[in-house]
Amino acid sequence: MKSSGKWVGLVLLGLFLAAAVFGPLVAPHAPDRGNLDEKLLGPTAAHLLGTDDNGVDLLSAMLYGARLALLISGVTVTLCTLIGVALGTIAGYAGGAVDEIIMRVVDMLLAFPGLLLNLAIVAVVKRPGVDVVVLALVLNGWVGYARLVRGQVLSLREREFVAAARALGAGTGRILVRHVVPNVVSPLIVQMTFHFGSVIVIEASLSFLGVGPQVGYTWGALLAQGNDLLWKTQRLLWVPGAAIALVVVATNLVGDALRDRLDPRKI
Repeated sequence: MKSSGKWVGLVLLGLFLAAAVFGPLVAPHAPDRGNLDEKLLGPTAAHLLGTDDNGVDLLSAMLYGARLALLISGVTVTLCTLIGVALGTIAGYAGGAVDEIIMRVVDMLLAFPGLLLNLAIVAVVKRPGVDVVVLALVLNGWVGYARLVRGQVLSLREREFVAAARALGAGTGRILVRHVVPNVVSPLIVQMTFHFGSVIVIEASLSFLGVGPQVGYTWGALLAQGNDLLWKTQRLLWVPGAAIALVVVATNLVGDALRDRLDPRKI
């Protein structure tokens, strides 16, 4: 059962990545130019998923939205990982006052509801772009990585191979880069996989509320339009909603499989 779930997740995630990378290259129409004479059309040969309230081809909008979702999630997860690994490693290895300061900052950020903090940041910008959204997501997104890495480093710094490297005269930087950080890669990969899906949900939530990237083809914006037109058609709600749900399911299935595969107790 777990094996089949892993393959389902990989297939779904592969389809999303293919749509994000290659979809805009083969999209049949522009994602932001519509024809009001063709608005709210059902699926046809020219518009496989139909059109929205502005006559925009829904398939093209979804493909461009997938690329934007991949861009935002990829950049956010990468930055959160770099910041979290750096601060978590420093906190765990240095200990003392340095650890106390970093972890109190982590506790402060965790005290705020994540989505509300993201919303507060993007809401102060008149027309938030991708950069503002990524900044908002990174501001509190790194704390999970920092806590994870700190816990791992607290254990690793007392291990024999670290003590041996220290006894041989290796500096702190060399010990961290060559002996400590490589040993936290496995749990980091699992964390990044789960985080990737959650970022897509948060970005879609911000766009649904109208404070995401100011383009009409984000999945959250398409979902909001579908919600407004629910009394006319359910298609505009189901298509982006199903896409978001399937990507999150895919990342969760792949994350579960990676967690089982990389668990040292099962190796």
